[in-house]
Order: sequence, then structure tokens, then C-alpha cells
Amino acid sequence: MSGPDVSVVICAYTEDRWEDILAAVSSVRAQSRPALETLLVVDHNQALLDRLDREYKETDEVRVLANAGPRGLSAGRNTGIAAARGEIVAFLDDDAVAERDWLRYFAEAYKDPRVLAVGGRTVPVWASGRRPDWFPAEFDWVVGCSYRGLPRGRVRVRNVLGGNASFRRSAFDAAGGFATGIGRDGDKRPLGCEETELCIRLSRARPDAVLLIDDRAVIHHRVPAAREHFRYFRTRTYAEGLSKALVARSVGADKGLESERRYATRVLPAGVARGLRDALLARPGGAGRAGAIVAGVLTAAGGYVVGSVRARRGGTTFQVPRVEVAARE
Repeated sequence: MSGPDVSVVICAYTEDRWEDILAAVSSVRAQSRPALETLLVVDHNQALLDRLDREYKETDEVRVLANAGPRGLSAGRNTGIAAARGEIVAFLDDDAVAERDWLRYFAEAYKDPRVLAVGGRTVPVWASGRRPDWFPAEFDWVVGCSYRGLPRGRVRVRNVLGGNASFRRSAFDAAGGFATGIGRDGDKRPLGCEETELCIRLSRARPDAVLLIDDRAVIHHRVPAAREHFRYFRTRTYAEGLSKALVARSVGADKGLESERRYATRVLPAGVARGLRDALLARPGGAGRAGAIVAGVLTAAGGYVVGSVRARRGGTTFQVPRVEVAARE
């Protein structure tokens, strides 16, 4: 098939997601535009590594790798980047499945040589079968999904979202890999924003770069029952504040909070008004959604303050590694 070859990287860390991992790989293998390869990167879990090795030992297009860096999602992604043979490197969460044309829409966007990154739309699959009444769509990023307020169609953006994203290989030559010390680390506090920091760093290294989101490139992301509760919502929004403080430290508050200002001043007030209107109309969850938006803002702000203080005191560090990519065959 014409166009750039695409390597897909899926990072995994626990056997608890065994069926999800298999489903993620199957969705890649069923793409209308085939991937060159699927790279399964296992994060310091020998039992899972051995089990996946056995599962895919006779499947040429699936390679199983051990995370070659420190524990965490960023280092796992960097391991996949270094091993990838495709011109494009795409990332899929281990608890998500991609729609059949996911890679086709990604590949189409790279016909423009200025395009260095393309993200897609991530749809939540709630464990309970439906969105909790109180859970505002403006905060779907809490569960790793696209949220109300993102632009629709194929549009330029500051950053893509890491669980459904792709980059041209040359992007990593220009900007380095994902920063370690920002993103997820197994079951520890649910930090994030490593893809935001990378995208801002990329735009600085390559001012001509175009970064896109194409909402036709869809994946479906499983939301476990534990993440449907307000306790997780509060923990994740606080962690987001901590992460934003790290991003601001790396790239400056002007770029690090550029999109967040619009989100906080336009998208969220509209969400609160919508929730209050629904409450007045006796629609389920209206007051809860308005309250959750306010609580989410305050908790994230608290995390940002704490993270900023820690950063100034030197209590939190991160590194931006150079990624030596594999030679193409």
C-alpha cells in the first residue's frame, strides 16, 4: 500500500489487562490500512513479558520488547520508538481498541510533509455501560478520552493526546523522546501531560511543524469501574495540576498553559451553565456535573500550586532523552 509505513506501539505493564492487550493488538491487525508492525513494550514485568512472548512467538508482525529505560509510560514509549522501523510511529493504549480505519486517517494526514504529529478521537467505554450522571463530558480527559471543548474535524492543535497519537520519525530526531518523570508509572499517582510537553518542545524545535487532530481516527478506551467514582476524579485532576506545573517548568507558562486558559475561561463556564440549566429542568445529574466541574478546577489548581512549589525547590525532576531510532530495512 502506498504512503508511509506505520509502526504501532502498545505499552503494557500488568497481566490484569491481559484480555485488553490482546484486543488492542487484534484491532491493529484488523486495520484497513495494515501496520508495518506492532510493538508490545512491557514495563518491568517479567511474567507479562514471558506470557506475551509465548502468545506472539509465531506472529511475525508483532514484536514483544522489554522497557529499556526506567519504569513508566514515557520510557516504554521511547523503547518502542527506538525499535520502530516505520516512518510513522503510532501509539495505542493497552486498554483500547482502534476502529478499522484508524491508521488510514493517520496516514492520509502525513501526505503533507509539514505534518509531524496526528492525533485522533478517543471514546470512553464505561464499565457500568453508561456515563455516570454526574460526570461532565468536559472532563473526559480524566479517563484518558477526548473531551467536550476539543475542536472537531481535522484541525491544527498545540498537542495531541498520547493514548491515540502518531508522530513522524523525524519528530523525535528534532525534539528527543518523551520526558521521563512526567507521565504514568504503573499504579502510582496518575500523572500525565508527557505528550503535551513533547509537542510543545517539538514546535519549538521545528517552528514549521504542523500538529493535527483528526476526529475520524477513533479508538474506544475502556474505563474501569474504579474510575467512574468521584474519588478517582479528584485524584486525577489533582495529578493533572502537578503535571501541568512540570510542563510549565519545562516550556514556560505561556505555552504550557496556552490551551488551558481557553478551556478554563470558555469551555468550563459553559459546562457549569449547562449543568445548572439541566438541574433547573430536573434532568438527571445536572447539579452534579456543575459541581464536579467546579471541584475539578479547584483540585487541579491546588495540584498546580503544589507542583510549582516542588519544582522551584528542586523536589521534582525529569529528563528529555535522545532516542536513537532503528535503521529502516
